[in-house]
Amino acid sequence: MPRTVTARRRVLLITGLALALAVMALVSAGTGQLYVSPAEVFGSIMHAVGLEIGPLPAHPNGESALWTIRFPRVAMSIVIGAALAAAGLLMQAVFGNPLADPGVIGVSSGAALGASATIVFGWAFFGEWTIAVAAFITGLAATFVVYFMSRSGGKTEVVTLVLTGIAVNAFTGAGLALMTFLGDQAAREQIVFWQLGSLNGSRWQQFWIVLPLIVVGVIVAFVISRRLDLLSLGERSARHLGVNVEGLRIVAIVVTALLVAAAVSFAGIIAFVGLVIPHLMRMIIGPAHRPLLVASVLGGALLLLTADLVARTAVPMADLPIGMLTSLVGGPFFFWLLRRARRSAGGWG
Repeated sequence: MPRTVTARRRVLLITGLALALAVMALVSAGTGQLYVSPAEVFGSIMHAVGLEIGPLPAHPNGESALWTIRFPRVAMSIVIGAALAAAGLLMQAVFGNPLADPGVIGVSSGAALGASATIVFGWAFFGEWTIAVAAFITGLAATFVVYFMSRSGGKTEVVTLVLTGIAVNAFTGAGLALMTFLGDQAAREQIVFWQLGSLNGSRWQQFWIVLPLIVVGVIVAFVISRRLDLLSLGERSARHLGVNVEGLRIVAIVVTALLVAAAVSFAGIIAFVGLVIPHLMRMIIGPAHRPLLVASVLGGALLLLTADLVARTAVPMADLPIGMLTSLVGGPFFFWLLRRARRSAGGWG
């Protein structure tokens, strides 16, 4: 494909995703039991930044509903979707496989084990933040265990990393089953609900904790994106071109762990965003990692924002688990990827 056509396609895709995300944010913020029109949502935002543009919500509780309930949830869905998509892109680059997922390095299962242990044992070291903090710490810890156990001779082989991740995931899965067995009925229900993922109850305090972690992770991913392009040529070629492959792999794994741990600490397990979005973007605009990262971040944010809107509006007076919805979309897509990968002998497609 000519370079000019690819560049034009990238610009169109990124611009379209950005516009769609902005529109979906306005629609999502105004949709619910108390409806606020997109124009009123936009007007509320403009008035908040000191610009008297657009109408304010006509309902007397409209402003309060937007700024205390809707906007925090919209903001959390955007940054968490972006984080999961960026993490998926990094894992696919490190493993050189479009079927790679952040869960390979054990961060999600580790976070689930920490959260479930906190629920069962009633720990409250950090007050209301204990579950989130425990999930974050154990998610990072599981990743570091996977990494250090997979090192041999000062290097980390991709195959060994995958196998070690499988072993650690099996161990944390057994621990999660034990916690479910030890907990009472209320604890079991809370564990199950946490694993299904939800943005219900998102608050500004949570957003301001998660935001800097995710911003730092995405910035580092953007900085190393050029070297990821060289890594895609193969480890030997990348080394000849001056890339520290082992150092690059360490940075990518640490950033992935940071992004996913920050995301799941408050939202629970949300599957398939990191698998579906990067691969879909790659199919549209090609394998160059810098534009691919931008498109994946926007696409992940858009997907999770849309899924969250469906989760809280599909069933009246109910809030569906968002992880269930992403799995409903991601599961069939994953099977399609498997079939496609088999036809192309495991290539990037």
